[in-house]
Amino acid sequence: MGLSRTFGWLEVDRIAEALADAHPGIDPLTVRFVELRNLVRSLPGFAEEPGHPVNEKILEAIQSSWRGERLDREDDEG
Repeated sequence: MGLSRTFGWLEVDRIAEALADAHPGIDPLTVRFVELRNLVRSLPGFAEEPGHPVNEKILEAIQSSWRGERLDREDDEG
């Protein structure tokens, strides 16, 4: 996957990886959806796509994937 291209709300795993890179000290389960939406929108390369708005289901999937990514990284380090 080329990191130079933009990505949108439907690329949950890519968003989770980018959030884990950008915010390694944040526990994803403590982030409210409004804050999560803003964190995603501020990621380099993120671009909202017309016709693909964010909703609670997508934010839940991002939060879950981000948590999994964070746990995987902790396992790799430990």
